[in-house]
Amino acid sequence: LFYYSFFLLSSCLEVYTDKEEVVLWMNTVGPYHNRQETYKYFSLPFCAGSKKTISHYHETLGEALQGVELEFSGLDIKFKDEVMQTTYCEIDLDKAKRDAFVYAIKNHYWYQMYIDDLPIWGIVGEADENGEDHYLWTYKKLEIGYNGNRIVDVNLTSEGKVRLMANTRIAMSYSVKWKKSDVKFEDRFDKYLDPSFFQHRIHWFSIFNSFMMVIFLVGLVSMILMRTLRKDYARYSKEEEMDDMDRDLGDEYGWKQVHGDVFRPSSHPLIFSSLIGSGCQIFSVSLIVIIVAMVEDLYTERGSMLSTAIFVYAATSPVNGYFGGSLYAKQGGRRWIKQMFIGAFMIPAMVCGTAFFINFIAIYYHASRAIPFGTMVAVCCICFFVILPLNLVGTILGRNLSGQPNFPCRVNAVPRPIPEKKWFMEPAVIVCLGGILPFGSIFIEMYFIFTSFWAYKIYYVYGFMMLVLVILCIVTVCVTIVCTYFLLNAEDYRWQWTSFLSAASTAVYVYMYSFYYYFFKTKMYGLFQTSFYFGYMAVFSTALGIMCGAIGYMGTSAFVRKIYTNVKID
Repeated sequence: LFYYSFFLLSSCLEVYTDKEEVVLWMNTVGPYHNRQETYKYFSLPFCAGSKKTISHYHETLGEALQGVELEFSGLDIKFKDEVMQTTYCEIDLDKAKRDAFVYAIKNHYWYQMYIDDLPIWGIVGEADENGEDHYLWTYKKLEIGYNGNRIVDVNLTSEGKVRLMANTRIAMSYSVKWKKSDVKFEDRFDKYLDPSFFQHRIHWFSIFNSFMMVIFLVGLVSMILMRTLRKDYARYSKEEEMDDMDRDLGDEYGWKQVHGDVFRPSSHPLIFSSLIGSGCQIFSVSLIVIIVAMVEDLYTERGSMLSTAIFVYAATSPVNGYFGGSLYAKQGGRRWIKQMFIGAFMIPAMVCGTAFFINFIAIYYHASRAIPFGTMVAVCCICFFVILPLNLVGTILGRNLSGQPNFPCRVNAVPRPIPEKKWFMEPAVIVCLGGILPFGSIFIEMYFIFTSFWAYKIYYVYGFMMLVLVILCIVTVCVTIVCTYFLLNAEDYRWQWTSFLSAASTAVYVYMYSFYYYFFKTKMYGLFQTSFYFGYMAVFSTALGIMCGAIGYMGTSAFVRKIYTNVKID
């Protein structure tokens, strides 16, 4: 793990001398509309160049999980050494090979290559207007830009259109042209970014819109609660001054009546505390990864975002243990070891379970996304030897430092019966409505995040993402506080699960939006891509829901504790 994080943080900057070997790696090939359905480049009957000697290539954990399959092209390229059009190999095109190429062209296959970590894309071939004849591009025209002794730019032009006919020989050729460039080495990835897409006025407007909603919500919450709570406090203090006879005749109602039950442990405290601990961990991972991405340009390294996320997730395991363990202890839980195991493995089991299911389909398809056995073992080792011990440390700290149930009110021995209330005050209705506003504050950003993950855009505006995360937290807390206040006023003390689920229901709306995105914004097809999309969107939505639920619960818990501390209770 530490090797991976070290590899991640220290990018290998290649400095060349004249005539030094420059390696052209062939990565993957696959349908344009299915970004995640990729295969090894040489799974199509391409031929490789004759040059065989090459130093070994080490891949990181993130690359292994993302299906990066670098294979040496065999092309002889040397720094600043121009190559005129040269044939590097020939394909003996029998019927099977022709059919493979025709299938690839019909499905708009294109391939990816790397020179000095700079990606290059090329299309396999094209069909004529009638779709009867199919043509293969046979000539790779490379133009490489250099600044000093470093490569800063690569362009590929595909030429040499040859009609595919069985039992013929097709010569594959390449040429290399070097040109001096003014692009700085640090800025060489700027050409892959799309400012017109990510910094569009709609993006700015959506952030401004969400920000106005935050101001409105915070104002609304503070106004409702300050005015209403002031009235409640005034009414309750007036009741304190009445004698017993008047109080018995008076109409007692509102949140004060449930003071003996409001701090009663939630139902299923073991699962509940594990969810809260996991949610706090996901929030801390999101925050740290976004900050790292703002400081470091993680998009310049293959698989570095995923490697960073895995490393940070493992390192923040004590957060999960601390919050989950302390909450479970406060609720009087006795089986703390079981709670720690469930808290530690809840998210990894969900992610690994989904990955395992999709892996079967990837193996059936012979796709490069099939996760190697060694990588699976590495991930399992991280779970058992890093996440679990750190979770144990967090749990012990949480139980000992903040595991005492120091509630402002005593809990009654006998639970109070919950009175009848209007249908819209029922927890189920509150849960369904609770996620609408948080989803409304993030759904434009969801479009940009989905497009960068499922289409060919590099997400780089992490400042926007940080703002949206802050806005999401504030909106979620405000909404759950209002929902909980109405619930307690209706003398229903089951606020713990309601506050968690009303915030977590944001995930349901995000997953529903992912269906809209799939059918109306993409052209994906096939079992592999569809199962990959909906499988990982389910994981993403669930993780987002657990995070929002934990944020909502923590905010509401502070609010409930505050209002019951301030009121005089017999």
